Formats: sequence, structure tokens, C-alpha cells
Amino acid sequence: MWNKSKYYFKSLMYLIFLFLLYEFFIHFPLLDNNIEYRKNDLSLNQTIQSFENTSDDKFQIYFLDVGQADCILVQNNGEYSLIDSGNYLDGKKLINYFHSLGIEHFKYVIGTHAHEDHIGGMSQIIDNFSIEHFYMPDVVVDIKSFSNILSSLQKKGMEFETLEIDSSFTMADTKFFVLWISNHEEDLNDTSIVLKVLYKKTSFLLTGDATSNVERQILDKDLKSDVLKVGHHGSKYSSSANFLKKVSPKYAIISVLKDNEYGFPHQVVLDKLERLNVSVYRTDLDGTIIASSDGENIYFNKIYTDTNVLQKNP
Repeated sequence: MWNKSKYYFKSLMYLIFLFLLYEFFIHFPLLDNNIEYRKNDLSLNQTIQSFENTSDDKFQIYFLDVGQADCILVQNNGEYSLIDSGNYLDGKKLINYFHSLGIEHFKYVIGTHAHEDHIGGMSQIIDNFSIEHFYMPDVVVDIKSFSNILSSLQKKGMEFETLEIDSSFTMADTKFFVLWISNHEEDLNDTSIVLKVLYKKTSFLLTGDATSNVERQILDKDLKSDVLKVGHHGSKYSSSANFLKKVSPKYAIISVLKDNEYGFPHQVVLDKLERLNVSVYRTDLDGTIIASSDGENIYFNKIYTDTNVLQKNP
């Protein structure tokens, strides 16, 4: 006798088998895709983690794009110091940029030496921010930018302070060591305050416009640094071979205007850095350069900032 229930049961099992077989062949290729997606997710997470490692660091130095000039912002644990201030026309742009970062106060403001391309915007900085200490070489210069500084300091009741060789000062976990300063007026470039900035195990050498004459006189100092701010915008009158070997930097920063009239940076300096396998960043090519440190490693970011009056927004 024909067993209807048995027939239905076998038919049902057969249909289930076909369905499972169909699902297997249809979805099995997606298994590899899912694996790839997971790999991609992992890669994305690693990228995010890497970005967070650089962006969350408590120490940063901004080598700001101010054309044929210098301006360096140092940040550590919410405290700020400024080294140089570009040309006069950069002043307003720097004020706006610093305000956009939430900066209202500088612990230290330093003019490395009394040349327009280093102190041009300084009086405007003094006028618009609270400042604990203002440092410059003890040299009186008959230029408007310098007289503006003296006037702004007087209005705010601030002192014109100077520094001594081998002195030091601190900001949060950052230490500043003065390797050179001079009051000899024969060459204002050689009055430049030369600073070694130390954050835990990472170091930065900031040389202003000091020439090879100064470099020879400080060869006995502890010059070894991870990052070198190349002297005098990459001029051939700085960056002597012995000095570069003593510093032995991994990275170099050149603050310079694109197609400037001086031909900076000079090729001879670029060749020296290349022979030493130094990675070079330039504000004329890279914009503002941010070096971030976690105390052991240094990470670099290149960004556009509206701080160069001669550079249009890309």
C-alpha cells in the first residue's frame, strides 16, 4: 500500500537538501569576501590607531609656512611657546591662526635675532596675547620692527629679557637649552639664539640664522638631535659639514619661500643632507610641517595653514 506520509517526508527532506546545497554554493564565495572585509577592517583600524598615535601626542612643534621667514610654535600639555614671528604682513594671519587653535597665552616668546623675517610680526603677537617671558639677544637695532617690539613691551609693562649660553628653561615636560646667543652686531645672523629642545627621548635643534661661524663655536656642545631646523633657510653660509655630522639628524626642516630671490635652499646644502640620508621637509613644498612626539618616536604631518601672505589657498 502506498504510504502518503512517507512520501511527503522524503520529498520534504529532498527539498531541504536541495535548499542547503543551493545556499552552500551561492554563499560559499562570500566567505572569502567576508574574510577580505575583515582584513580591510583590521587595516582601517590600524590606520586609525596610527593616526591617533600622532594626533594625541602631548608634544608638537609647528614649523609654520610664513614664506621667506621663520615662525615655530611649540606645544606641550596645553602650554605654548613661540619662536620667531615671520614678516610684518604675516602678523595678522598668525594671530588669526593661533586664535583658531584656542591659544590665548604663551609661556615664552622668543625672537632669535633682530631681522625683519624673524621679528616682523612680533609686536602684533605681543599686543594680542598674554606672555610670561619675552626673550631676544641684547642687541639694539634701528629698524621699525624692533622699535615696535620695544613699544609693545612698554605698553604691556613687560620686560625685554635676554638669555645666557648654557642656560635652560622648561615648559611642561619640554626642556629648552641655550647653546648660543651673542650681542655682537657685526653680523646679526650670528647673534641668533640657538636652542636645543628636548622632549623625553626626542630632540630638536633650532638654529635661527646662525652661520657656519657659530656652528664651529658650538661643536663642543651636545648637538645630537633627531630634527634639525636648517640654519638661514638653507643658505650655503650655514650647515657646514662638520656641524651636520655632529648633529646627525634624521630629519631636517627648511623654512623658505617658493622661488625666492636668494635661491634658497642652496643645492650644496641639499646635497650635504642627502649624503647623510636626512629626510628633508620644506615649507615651500610641504606647507606647514607639524612634528609630533610621543617621547620616543616622531611623526610628521604636512598641512595648509593660512599663514603665508604670498601663498594662495590650494
